[in-house]
Amino acid sequence: MDKRDLIVKELEQVPEPLLEEVISFIRFLKDKQIREKLAITVLSESSLKKDWLRPEEDEAWQDL
Repeated sequence: MDKRDLIVKELEQVPEPLLEEVISFIRFLKDKQIREKLAITVLSESSLKKDWLRPEEDEAWQDL
């Protein structure tokens, strides 16, 4: 049984009043993942910017 099946099995046993909390938690986890990916992107941009702003890079891309 894979993780998705285990989650579904557990969800079937969650009482109705708790399902709203489950939905909120799932949304929190998805938002957290998006924020982490964005943070990584921002951090990598600052380190890669050093290479992007070099004259050699401008020359390499001038014909595109």
